[in-house]
Amino acid sequence: MHRATKIVATIGPASSSPETLFQLIRAGVDVVRFNFSHGTAGDHRQRAEDVREAARGNGREVAIMADLQGPKIRVGKFENGRVQLTAGEPFILDAHCELGNEARAGLDYKDLPRDLKPGDMLLLNDGLIVLTVERIVGDEVRTIVKVGGELSNNKGINRLGGGLTASALTAKDVEDIGTAMAIGADYIAVSFPKSATDMVTARQLANIAGAPFGAKPKMIAKIERAEAIPELQGILDASDGIMVARGDLAVEVGNAAVPALQKRMIRMARESNKLAITATQMMESMIHAPVPTRAEVSDVANAVLDGTDAVMLSAETAAGKYPVETVEAMAAICVEAEKSEHVELDRDFLDRTFTRIDQTVAMGALFTAHHLGAKAIVALTESGATALWLSRHSTHVPIFALTTRAASERAMALFRNVTPLASETSSDRDQALKQAVELVVSKGFATRGDMVVLTVGEPMGQAGGTNTLKIVRVGNPY
Repeated sequence: MHRATKIVATIGPASSSPETLFQLIRAGVDVVRFNFSHGTAGDHRQRAEDVREAARGNGREVAIMADLQGPKIRVGKFENGRVQLTAGEPFILDAHCELGNEARAGLDYKDLPRDLKPGDMLLLNDGLIVLTVERIVGDEVRTIVKVGGELSNNKGINRLGGGLTASALTAKDVEDIGTAMAIGADYIAVSFPKSATDMVTARQLANIAGAPFGAKPKMIAKIERAEAIPELQGILDASDGIMVARGDLAVEVGNAAVPALQKRMIRMARESNKLAITATQMMESMIHAPVPTRAEVSDVANAVLDGTDAVMLSAETAAGKYPVETVEAMAAICVEAEKSEHVELDRDFLDRTFTRIDQTVAMGALFTAHHLGAKAIVALTESGATALWLSRHSTHVPIFALTTRAASERAMALFRNVTPLASETSSDRDQALKQAVELVVSKGFATRGDMVVLTVGEPMGQAGGTNTLKIVRVGNPY
């Protein structure tokens, strides 16, 4: 069954064995996320080799996404590993405290006292604990516990409404970008960007690190700071896509604001010809249970109907008991949701101006395939740009992108409704089109008598050169 929505799965202790990786990719994983908050460069290198081998074993390519840790805005460690905070009691966040106790906690982010003022609300451990800032005394933030609970080592800190000044890129991130390029990462996800400048800087660093390998990764901005919301268009323009990172974002802007923001961000990404990933707690219960809750099923389905390119799994596959079953369940939900997806291609094209020939051909292919009832759209592409434009509009016609470049094939693994395929394309146009249709037929996507819409560029092999649209019926001469 063709599935348009892609699945990103995080690799961790529960899923890093070669056998489990093979099963995950067979179950439907399209992009493997490496969380650079954990593991060494050696760990990432070995896992990258295992991922590539598992993908080859499944006869396909998957993308690798390196997710940078970003600034550590966290409490430090405690003498006994954890403390119990009681509502109404004082509690101090101390930039110079080595080991915390019931009265105070240390800080990984030493500049926190300079970012705060009396009356600010601090949310710890994903908002489960709430502190009210009373006053700042030197390097101490003196607070009153508003909502208590258990606080353990290294839990995160957010300020309600945002406003923390920590840079999106740390020294560790710069080092990790080098590791990511050395292991052949196709995407780099930047944590906590506040503006387009953060993404431009990250891209420059990635391009420099990737130069010895001839690689330029695609950049994903994780939208998880309140300050990023008013800067969203600029961040989109400077990125290849965004991740709707609902965890930290919800803590800063409030849970109730996130669903509408999710829809807005996905819509803006599609309108800007960018990618969108929906993340955080999508199948959280499956960390411990073999089936998802009905609420989780609805959450995934609604993200699909919003038009997200991909849905993402974090702890569910990294540390959960049922990583493969979780991917299988998520894939089934996506397929079912896509059946009811409403297509409005004609309306999508109203009031749109296309200034590039290759983009105009892509839009023509979508319109033609939709109205003629074609079984497939086949794009012969070098860079993947044509496939990206095709994927920005909802259609029930599967898109197959044939490329001679392995890097393009892996990058397109994240594009909604696009199945990337490796092709040793002939330099002769008619022969290349014939080979393209034969490949799609051999994969079982079309049969004799089916109509197929093809796009190709002449001269062959040049990125950005798509200039031809052809309609063929399988089995007829070219």
